[in-house]
Amino acid sequence: MKISREIKAAVLVLSGILLMIFLITYLKGDNIFSSDNTYYTEFDYNALTKASPVTVKGNDVGKIQEIIYDFETGKTRVSFTIDDKLQFSKQTKVRLYATGLMGGNALAIIVSNDGEKAKPGDFIASEVEEDLVTNLTNSFSGVSENLDSTLSSADSLLINLNSLVLDESDDGIKSAIAELNATMKSFKSVAYSINTLVGENDAKLASVLTNFDSLTKDLSVITSNLKTVEFTAIAAKLDNTLASVNTVMTSVNNGEGSLGKLLKEDDLYNNLEAASKEMEELIRDIKLHPARYRRILSKKEIPYTPSQEEDQNN
Repeated sequence: MKISREIKAAVLVLSGILLMIFLITYLKGDNIFSSDNTYYTEFDYNALTKASPVTVKGNDVGKIQEIIYDFETGKTRVSFTIDDKLQFSKQTKVRLYATGLMGGNALAIIVSNDGEKAKPGDFIASEVEEDLVTNLTNSFSGVSENLDSTLSSADSLLINLNSLVLDESDDGIKSAIAELNATMKSFKSVAYSINTLVGENDAKLASVLTNFDSLTKDLSVITSNLKTVEFTAIAAKLDNTLASVNTVMTSVNNGEGSLGKLLKEDDLYNNLEAASKEMEELIRDIKLHPARYRRILSKKEIPYTPSQEEDQNN
């Protein structure tokens, strides 16, 4: 069977229309392959649009279908669809809440499973959650009063600061600024003098720094040499020396050797003391009778002639 061009064109047009409907529905967030159940509720005023979501615990589960004003009751009647997978009872409530500070609103399904199960077409009771913006509006009066008081205090502070700036007395801020300016000038002069001094002695400072660098290098070398010294061997030698000294001192203390006998025996001390006394008498006699010893020191033989004092004594 041969299909005419007219039929092909009609099928193509219908396919395009169906595809367009599918795309529009998809962009609107609807799924044409899933079945939804329609429910109804109403509010005292309208704060919704058809683009407002229907959520359960923050998750999108439906969409608003129609918003109609009921002239008899004066209320806004809202119909919305919910995915048929969501099951709840007639005790469930639909809450109108704000989604943000910009004024967006949505419907939240407060699911309850108590009582009779809800069916498509049923009326679901509604409630309104207080808007965050409304809370801010209610509390803004107190904030504005506090802000007004703060601004008044700030104005008084500015007036006092202005009077302080205009004060011409010694205690005024102008006097303080003048003194600060003079101090800054003095500091500038001192800094200029220091700069001049450094410039004039630049070569000397460079020499001092060079010498200091050389000194630090020498100290580094000395430190390195000290690190290489065998302190263990030195300590061992010192220990041996101290041991030898200890041995000598022990011998002396025991009266061994000449030094020990000198310290321990009284006879040697007595002999030395007697010899010292005799030496003292000899020196005294030499001073009193030098002629007696002149002949001994002379190279020629000189006969001894007693002095008058010796004759008188004899």
